[in-house]
Amino acid sequence: MSNEGVIQFEARHDQRELDVRRCGGPACELIAWREIMALTGLVGQEAGRYEGAGYGNVSCRLGPRNAAIGRRAFLITGSQTSGKRCLVLADFAVVDGYDYDRNVVRSHGRTLPSSESMTHAAAYDASPLVRCVLHAHSPVLWRRRKLLRLPETDPAIPYGTPAMAREVSRLYRESVLPERRIMAMGGHEDGILVLGRDPTDAGGVLLRWLARAYGEQCGEGAAGLCAGP
Repeated sequence: MSNEGVIQFEARHDQRELDVRRCGGPACELIAWREIMALTGLVGQEAGRYEGAGYGNVSCRLGPRNAAIGRRAFLITGSQTSGKRCLVLADFAVVDGYDYDRNVVRSHGRTLPSSESMTHAAAYDASPLVRCVLHAHSPVLWRRRKLLRLPETDPAIPYGTPAMAREVSRLYRESVLPERRIMAMGGHEDGILVLGRDPTDAGGVLLRWLARAYGEQCGEGAAGLCAGP
């Protein structure tokens, strides 16, 4: 996990303030759900997890549903912000465009966008109905991904790369991902990706699957409920 949080694409970033009128409302919705994720250990930074690296990020689409593929702008938490307890608008970036073939992400804001921006972009390009993506780290969901029959990316594919973006697109086309709206990242320890129509919808999907995973854990023995997040 030593590369966790490291940007692996070419970042063409314009260091300027985000438009409060455009981004303020969506940022507040994302901050609310990120707070719930932090309280449940799905996002954050801890000395005892992943070699102390921050984990988890959230995003939502901006603009019309019919925006062109590769230009579906979205608001996303900034790089290296997972460990922050409270976020403000300056901790977000807007991804304006992206190119999988050239491994380029174009963005603006006071901070660089998350290292997972390419993966979020692929989810938005997969369907105009996808308007929010939550990237959580959940050991209980990840360990039970096969039992729960979650769509899963190839373990050989690293996070935040064009290859991962193409894998997300493939899963959306060829698996139950559009119906279940949750997937496991096979080569990204504890990594879970959830898709929704908006932050509240995506948050509900995440919590329902989390409850299902804990239910399976309970079935393995009551002592398992105290085994960790």
